[in-house]
Amino acid sequence: MSSWFKRKEKGIQTATEEKKDTPKGLWYKSPTGKIVESEELARNFYVSPEDDYHVRIGSKEYFSILFDDNTFKELDAKVSSKDPLKFEDTKKYSDRLKAAEKKTGLKDAVRTAVGPSMGKDLVIACMDFAFIGGSMGSVVGEKIARAIDYAVAHNLPFVMISKSGGARMMEAALSLMQLAKTSAKLAQLAEAGLPYISLCTDPTTGGTTASYAMLGDINIAEPGALIGFAGPRVVKEATGKDLPPGFQTAEFVQEHGFLDFIVHRKDLKQKINLYLDLIQNQPLRQPAEAE
Repeated sequence: MSSWFKRKEKGIQTATEEKKDTPKGLWYKSPTGKIVESEELARNFYVSPEDDYHVRIGSKEYFSILFDDNTFKELDAKVSSKDPLKFEDTKKYSDRLKAAEKKTGLKDAVRTAVGPSMGKDLVIACMDFAFIGGSMGSVVGEKIARAIDYAVAHNLPFVMISKSGGARMMEAALSLMQLAKTSAKLAQLAEAGLPYISLCTDPTTGGTTASYAMLGDINIAEPGALIGFAGPRVVKEATGKDLPPGFQTAEFVQEHGFLDFIVHRKDLKQKINLYLDLIQNQPLRQPAEAE
């Protein structure tokens, strides 16, 4: 009888540094319990193939989806928040900003860029939820305002991708001023005859919804995105009524006339450029010739 299966030594002999761990983030589990490989998820525009759940992504991913060959020039990349009110809750606001910057590698909750999309230049401002819940502070308002100025100066269309918990409370009234500031800038864009497409992604709430997110020439959203002003709990408490099924989903919001279209992420690039061609009365670009 062969002794190949006999154990010569007791205990596990592998040195800790030689152990093979499963790399982090190799798999993604969607809220409905479907498990998908991260690489496959990326290839599928960060949409879970089995249940079509649109995973929350940031500016890096949206830029790669919308700009040709992920080629773009970032605008105002170095602008960062100050703490004019010396705000402190459980932590100092200045410390929160440092921690958010370190954790995300971002300067604030929005990035703006210009680049070709289906062969024509486009200015895109995209919010990042990972940075303090995509909250809208002075930097977010300023960067969006400057991006609109850039679009006007270069005669380019503007696309805003919203993903936000609302106004940044640590900046109090300064944060609320961004609603008026960005809305005024969008009025200037309209005066210049340039199109504005607003894309609402999960979640688009608070001051963002109350300002630029709902001011597009065409307002679109991703499937299933939460879109509203106050959260469902607050609305229920304020009205004292039970909320209808699907309340504040993109589909519900569209049904009630606040959204024009719901667009699947894989179709975003083609649809946004289709709407821009239609608004500008230009020949429609075909995906194949634009690639």
